[in-house]
Amino acid sequence: MNDDEKSVTPEPESDESGSQRPTSLIDRLKKGLSPFIAKGKKDLRAAKDYKRTQVWKSVFRHKLDETPRNRALAVLTNVFLHLQPAKVNRDAIRFGFTWGMGGITLYLFIVLTITGVFLMFYYHPTKGQAYLDIMYLHNDVPFGGLLRNMHRWGAHLMIITVWLHMFRVFLTGSYKTPREFNWSIGVILLVLTLLLSFTGYLLPDDQLGFWAVTVGTNMARATPLLGHEGPFGSLLGMTAYNDVRFALLGGSIVDANALLRAYIWHCIAIPLILAVFLTVHFWRVRKDGSISGPAPVMLESEMKFPRK
Repeated sequence: MNDDEKSVTPEPESDESGSQRPTSLIDRLKKGLSPFIAKGKKDLRAAKDYKRTQVWKSVFRHKLDETPRNRALAVLTNVFLHLQPAKVNRDAIRFGFTWGMGGITLYLFIVLTITGVFLMFYYHPTKGQAYLDIMYLHNDVPFGGLLRNMHRWGAHLMIITVWLHMFRVFLTGSYKTPREFNWSIGVILLVLTLLLSFTGYLLPDDQLGFWAVTVGTNMARATPLLGHEGPFGSLLGMTAYNDVRFALLGGSIVDANALLRAYIWHCIAIPLILAVFLTVHFWRVRKDGSISGPAPVMLESEMKFPRK
């Protein structure tokens, strides 16, 4: 075979800078995907070493080393062994900084729990008796109207204070490291508070509660995946008789089953779940170094001036 007949392999082309450019499609794909491959390897290493990530550190605290100083810190930072923090930033507990909304919300939750227990003595979650029990409370039970109004207006105030509390936390940046986990717990508590208010609407079994729950559960029909009118709901076989609205009402209309389910959610299930998350929320406030606040301000009497 002559030299002219031999196949000649094309050499890589060179660009203006003199560097060679790959000519094959596979080489070009490898070069284009190389940043994504490097990012994937980096994420894989981070996943293997997940205990060093900020997400893990915001949820779990690591054990202190076994030294005399750290043994003291283990006691001082333990919420069960030392309930009150060893030191608190005095500027963080100013009313003008916190507004006291977290404590007011807890106080309202306690008031609602106590008044709700007393209301349960006079209430039957049945379609023919619920409204009559409310009228009996107002007209015949001593201080019954006061008891119910304390519960009702306390619920409205709790919604307001939770919103203001989260508004303050957002404005002061208290959701940032290392408190991002507790911020997530606070969002869950906000949702549970709204659900408590919504389920309590139906219990008087009046026109206001009936239509409020009707509108609210009709909105649930458009829930993605879970509602038969929502996106991808039909793909999962959702109909008006097996979707999330049907589960909430215990049927296709707002009737006795819906009243009973609202009663169970409002008086048993949601308060228990909320109490658990509330405990975790306060525990995390303590473990994250108490309430976050502005930089400490030193009083003039505390300043130490150098001697001349």
